[in-house]
Amino acid sequence: MKKDVVFLNRGHTLWQAKELMRIKKISGVPIIDKKRCLIGIVSIEDIIVALEKNYISDLLENHMTKSVITVAPEDNMEKIIQKFNRFDFGRFPVVDKNNVLKGLITKNDILETILGQFTIIYDHDVRREEILNKEMEWFNKSLITGNTLDKKEADFEFHIQYTDVNLAGMGAARLKKFLNSKMNNPELVRKASIATYEAEVNVVIHSGSNGYLYCWFNDKEINVRIEDHGKGIENVDKAMQEGFSTASDHVRELGFGAGIGLVNMKRYSDKMVVVSEVGKGVVVEMSFYNKTGGV
Repeated sequence: MKKDVVFLNRGHTLWQAKELMRIKKISGVPIIDKKRCLIGIVSIEDIIVALEKNYISDLLENHMTKSVITVAPEDNMEKIIQKFNRFDFGRFPVVDKNNVLKGLITKNDILETILGQFTIIYDHDVRREEILNKEMEWFNKSLITGNTLDKKEADFEFHIQYTDVNLAGMGAARLKKFLNSKMNNPELVRKASIATYEAEVNVVIHSGSNGYLYCWFNDKEINVRIEDHGKGIENVDKAMQEGFSTASDHVRELGFGAGIGLVNMKRYSDKMVVVSEVGKGVVVEMSFYNKTGGV
């Protein structure tokens, strides 16, 4: 968990919370009392509503969420992951038995810890080299099948905006919700959404360009494609090494850039191809096979 957590008290205003989130580039603030006990939390969604309804100057205690889902310092990994799966939150406050705020744990903290226990092997894909030699055709053809793509026929599409790191993961979250409404295979959808989240974050923090997320699915598989026309990856093989990252200090302070994104994508997908050229962008395609046979 992160022990250095920013917080406010009930006497602060929603406006002050908004400014703190803007300065620290975070999406939520725990609210504590004089004894550092957790009494509530305010999120960016609360700020948006306050701005819309013109009560941004009100005190936090009048609008904060008082029923906060938390975890304990002694909770094991399995229990914490179950909470992340059950609740659609990106982070949880960590409090002791007296409800004293001790820290904060995020999905990235969990993933970094888990992946630290695995050695990931990246298999070279011959198709990646073949497509690279054909200039920009890799933006118009499937990296996995080689077939020409009609992106207008994608079952799901999302425009990834790189200008706000706090929005990273929104596309993956919407894709997860969409797929769960279409398929009765939570585990397959979970894998696809985790890998998609990592790909989306890479676009936001590394590309310097907006990107697009596409998804096609049927009863046999889910296929996800993420592309951008940004800076590109200088050395894909090196980028596939666990722990390698070109993220800035600022991005690392936000909890991103641990050097596990591509590794995590490879781990959760059944098939993955990455093609990139410096100055031309990156295309990632991933396939997730339905091994249960159910839609």
